Amino acid sequence: MAVKTFRPLTPSQRYIAKSSFDEITKSKPEKSLLSPRKRTGGRNSYGRVTARGIGGGAKQMIRNVDFKRNKHGVEASVLAIEYDPIRSARLALLQYTDGEKRYILAPVGLNVGAKVNSGEHAPAQPGNALPLKSIPVSTEIHNLEMVPGRGGQMVRSAGSAATLMSMGEGFAQIRLPSGEIRRVHEDCYATIGQVGNTEHEKQIWGKAGITRHRGKRPITRGVARNPVDHPLGGGQGKSKGGGGRQQLVSPWGILAKGFRTRLKKKQSNRFILVRRDGRPMKRK
Repeated sequence: MAVKTFRPLTPSQRYIAKSSFDEITKSKPEKSLLSPRKRTGGRNSYGRVTARGIGGGAKQMIRNVDFKRNKHGVEASVLAIEYDPIRSARLALLQYTDGEKRYILAPVGLNVGAKVNSGEHAPAQPGNALPLKSIPVSTEIHNLEMVPGRGGQMVRSAGSAATLMSMGEGFAQIRLPSGEIRRVHEDCYATIGQVGNTEHEKQIWGKAGITRHRGKRPITRGVARNPVDHPLGGGQGKSKGGGGRQQLVSPWGILAKGFRTRLKKKQSNRFILVRRDGRPMKRK
């Protein structure tokens, strides 16, 4: 994927950097793999706003992506590389030898006409799904399961890849893109390769209108509000960066920075060996 820029004929075009979509080979999605996406506008079933800053946006359809890759031993060919408006990665449309079609995340190097497979005896090639015990050590993987048979839950965004570090005692040690090192059961499936669309992070929206097209409405800063509306509101001589004048909190007074949200007694903590910040996980 390449990122294209524009001549600054308008102020917004000076900074916009968009995807060139060179890798897309099919403009319309597969109808049999679509489902409608209902927009809530940030409102719950009673019509009350529970999530501010949500509304509008372009109409989108959900592509039903196969994260389980449970069609073992059946070869499939790549028919097209498609765009997905809901996720950062590109999708590969597969057609199996029995005629069934499915979407998968398109890894780097997977082109139209390529053959992919899944199962314990599939070769370790980009796009193939294998259990961790069948993948060579130091291989880049994505779409990684946390529980055998549940389907891929980790490493699914554009350009991301985890690394299989070692195997032993029925578990594999995986280095995730965040730097965390985690133990995953050897029967969990993962897909070989790095997720495509690697230059997604280089895109620059450039103007407020594009953010509105994505379904995000503007939100007023807390320091610009009145005291009745926000804990940071009101007062004289405020500074933008805080500077010790106020702690950054939500409208309900919950800390916005430095507040840990992960449960201390979360069951999956026992599988984490090294945290994202490089500290070893404490064992009790």
